[in-house]
This record gives sequence, C-alpha cells and structure tokens, in this order.
Amino acid sequence: MDTNMLPQYRWRGGGAMTEKRESGVITDALKSYGTEPDTAMLAYIPKRRAGAAAANARDLTLQAGFIPPCLPMTAPAAPSGTQWLHEIKHDGFRIIARTDGRRVALYGRSGDDLTFRYPLIVEALARLPSCTIDGEAIACGENGIASFDLLQRRAQDERVFLYAFDLIELAGVDRRRDALADRKADLGRLLANAGPGVLATAWVDGNEYDGPTVFQHACSNGLEGVVSKRKDSRYMAGRSPYWLKMTNPASAAARRAAGEGSDIPR
Repeated sequence: MDTNMLPQYRWRGGGAMTEKRESGVITDALKSYGTEPDTAMLAYIPKRRAGAAAANARDLTLQAGFIPPCLPMTAPAAPSGTQWLHEIKHDGFRIIARTDGRRVALYGRSGDDLTFRYPLIVEALARLPSCTIDGEAIACGENGIASFDLLQRRAQDERVFLYAFDLIELAGVDRRRDALADRKADLGRLLANAGPGVLATAWVDGNEYDGPTVFQHACSNGLEGVVSKRKDSRYMAGRSPYWLKMTNPASAAARRAAGEGSDIPR
C-alpha cells in the first residue's frame, strides 16, 4: 500500500498546534474478541473467556488525585486487523489531566504534580466540565517534530500542549470499563472546542490501513513510532496487552533508550 495515501502529520502555529487527521467516527464498539490477531501478536494478546467480564464484574471506585496510567507493551511488529486502531506516538511527557469543573491538576506518569508547568494545557482544561483525560504533553522543535529535549530543558513550557488520547472519567462517571472506541468518540466531542491547549490525538482505523503501513509512515516522517490499541479494550493501570507500541529505531527516543539502557514508555 502506498504510504503517501495516509494522512500527513506536520506541526503548525509555532509549535502550539498541529494539523491532524480528524478522528473517524466508530459507530459500533466491538463486543468480543471474535477475530484473532496476526499470529505474531498471539503471544501478546491473552484470550478472554466468554462471560468472564460479567461473572467478575465489580464496581470501580475512581480515586481522587493521581490515577496510574495504562501503559503499552512493546511488540515486535505492528498488528493488523479491523479490531485495532493505530495512533502516532510522539516524544513527550505522559500526563493525567483532571478537572472537577473548578480546579485543574496535571500529573506526570509517576504522579508528580506538573500543574503549574504547562499553562496552555491548564487554560484549556479549565473550560471543560469535570473529566479525567490521559495524554501526552508535547513541545515542538523548529523541524515540527515533538522534542523530548525541549520538555526536559523546559525551554518552552508556556507553549506545551496536550495530545489527549483517552477519556478516564466524564462528569463523575468512571469510563474505564467502557470500550476504547466509545471513550474516544466521547473524547472527540468533549475536546471539539477546547482550544489549542488540548487536542484529541489523530488515529487511523484498522479498517482503513494496517499497522505495518501506519508504522512505516510514522518512520518515514521521523516520528517516534506507533501505539496500536484494541478498539474494545478497557482502561487498566499498568501494562496492557491490548495496547502495543512499536518505536522507530531511528528516532531520538530509540537513541536515548539505547544510551540509557532503558525505555521511556509512553
């Protein structure tokens, strides 16, 4: 497949915004794992027993403050199939953003308070109803690519924005048990007029392009890589086998991980 047919990802607005592909509307969330993934992915995708979710159902309590994020597992290749969606992986800081309609709090991946570091994100969150959003804080270099170095050096904190990719809570309702497809649809509506500080991340439906094609496109544009997610996956703290990441070996993130001997997960 010609990767030139895929949406082009480039930055605009002096690093404050990005030209992105509008999120597609997924009308029906998958209700079961009826379609098996590629053979190469089987080791990463555990089987789900029919009725197991109903049998083990329990109420979730959404704790106050920091919520540990859902993290992707590393996979040898991007998966294919209609049950997947694929997101461009940008080199940024993981953020759990919360607002109760009055106050805003931004938490880093380990729970550190970053609220006063990123005013553009706080300003956008303050205009939203009560919600908890998962995303990536992004700073852009002059080449239009997300720069982890700029975030570390705090060279342009006032221009850092949030690429939001998941909705954990909305109006006090815990959304973690809902299918990712439903969460993303509501997230897109929530952020439609949020302003430049918080944007819904672009994604590609597995119905349109397979994972390897999207990953090749990300690599050819010098981006960090791809995160592939099951459309029917729930949100869980810690590593999820339903979220798989593939990192561009030529990216700054890959070089940084090789130099430090460890990965910095999204």
